[in-house]
Amino acid sequence: MNNNSEKSRLPAWVGPAIFLLTTGVVVLLGLLAFSIMERRWETQRPAIAVTPIAEWEPDNAVWGQNYPRQYERYLRTSDDTTRTLFGGSFPRDYLEDDPNQVVLFAGYAFSKEYLQARGHYYSVEDVTKTKRVNPKTFSSCWTCKSTEVPKYMAEMGVAEFYATPFSNFVGKITHPIGCQDCHDPETMNLRITRPALREAFAAMGRDIDKATHQEMRSLVCAQCHVEYYFKDGSYVTLPWAKGLGLEEIIQYYDEIAFSDWNHPISGTPMIKSQHPDYELYSMGIHSYRGVSCADCHMPYRTEGGLKFTDHHVQSPLLNIANSCGVCHRWSEDEIRERVEGIQTKVQNAKIETEKVLVRAHLDIAAAMQAGASDEDLAQARTLVRHAQYRWDFVSSHNGVGFHAPQECTRILGDAARQAQEARLIAARLLAAKGISTEPRYPDISTRKKAVEVIGAFEAGQPMDLL
Repeated sequence: MNNNSEKSRLPAWVGPAIFLLTTGVVVLLGLLAFSIMERRWETQRPAIAVTPIAEWEPDNAVWGQNYPRQYERYLRTSDDTTRTLFGGSFPRDYLEDDPNQVVLFAGYAFSKEYLQARGHYYSVEDVTKTKRVNPKTFSSCWTCKSTEVPKYMAEMGVAEFYATPFSNFVGKITHPIGCQDCHDPETMNLRITRPALREAFAAMGRDIDKATHQEMRSLVCAQCHVEYYFKDGSYVTLPWAKGLGLEEIIQYYDEIAFSDWNHPISGTPMIKSQHPDYELYSMGIHSYRGVSCADCHMPYRTEGGLKFTDHHVQSPLLNIANSCGVCHRWSEDEIRERVEGIQTKVQNAKIETEKVLVRAHLDIAAAMQAGASDEDLAQARTLVRHAQYRWDFVSSHNGVGFHAPQECTRILGDAARQAQEARLIAARLLAAKGISTEPRYPDISTRKKAVEVIGAFEAGQPMDLL
């Protein structure tokens, strides 16, 4: 028995080894637990209030003293060189790239200058330099350009601010879009500072104050990235009383007989779409699945143990890993290829629709030259008005259709159909006058040539199309 006991006894080194191994595991687990608790503490601790922030503090640098990470990322919107296939932050010249738009916006300021917007950092500089501002411009055009706007609205009253000449604030308003536009300085909660969005929700019978935090991460963007018009000449109004859909908005405009300008080629009362980003986003799959604007354009970042929203607002294609890659587990190349594929299809449909619209305007002009009356052309003009607004609803929104590709394709299809129907009416009117050939369409293949064509019509000396 003694021999058997000696054989079953473990070697002397096993005990100390087990003790050391157990001690090591305990130490590692302790370090891991401490690290986890430290990170949790870092994410939960309040920001140190270096500088008190006033109710309407417009200076982003003041906010940046308390929130340096967010401010540092915001300053990156000053980079105006980034490019994607259809977007980016550089001031792409839409009229140079697409002369059709010179004709479509004939008689309106967008035929003179139409540049891709740069980052929020440049909002004040760009609005004061654009050729679309003139001595008759109201301060309505300041509404989405500066953190100083809410302060002036509070002091002057909203309607009075809107109706003040734009030039009165040139040099006085200096701070671009930033922190105060979206955040409460005391709590840092997201808030609505632009009355037009609040009024639009009320017109739909909805209370914007009941929006969830996730909904607010889109609604603060919707303060500006929406379709709007100037009611009574200057009051910023969102045409949502009947709903956010394209057809509901057109019905709204038709019922109040609203138009932005009269087209000098076709004599059609036109509506200029602004940038209905929120409306189209609301019709897309990301909205349906509860993904907010900020999730893609301002994704979360982590530095040390701190998680915060990236305030470098930009195209998700410039930050695929942190935006698209959070949900879509494909390679960056695959994601980019898919997005650009969707955008290219919408872009091609948009260009083809433009060509039909340009011909529709010229066909109506030819019918006018042949002696057709306003009564004869009323239906054709209504079709062109609706068709071009549909096209512009897609064209003017950011994302080149990606926010709601199926809806954008549907809208463009309807636009092309309506423009063709207008052309058919004009062709019948020409035939009734004994003209069976197409009008002599001018060359608008470059911006310069297109400007020369619309210049003649704008001067009241239209070129002979017959």
